[in-house]
Amino acid sequence: MQYMLMIIEDESAYTAPGAMDAIIAKHMEFGMKNGAAIIGGNGLYPALTATTLRTTNGKHSIHDGPFAESREQLGGYYVVDAADLDAAIAIAKQVPLAGDGAIEIRPVLPGPTA
Repeated sequence: MQYMLMIIEDESAYTAPGAMDAIIAKHMEFGMKNGAAIIGGNGLYPALTATTLRTTNGKHSIHDGPFAESREQLGGYYVVDAADLDAAIAIAKQVPLAGDGAIEIRPVLPGPTA
């Protein structure tokens, strides 16, 4: 089964000189160790670059920034193939964080079959 591992942490952890390079190196190491399970993933630009399209009563409005204001932001994700939730949790425990944060683990719905 596929699971999405969403990396949620405080972006301010990356403002120190060299912090981004250090975490990228840790993610490369994580990828080498777990490459067989990783289907895809990417880091994201900071939340201040986000645009939110909201629909209310069938009408659309566009807003600068992320959907919810929070101390922590969605910074990236992996999609992994794991036997079950326990296996996905074991992989998620290895995802590097710059400091405190969370990894949200969600099963991915299967795509349409041809």
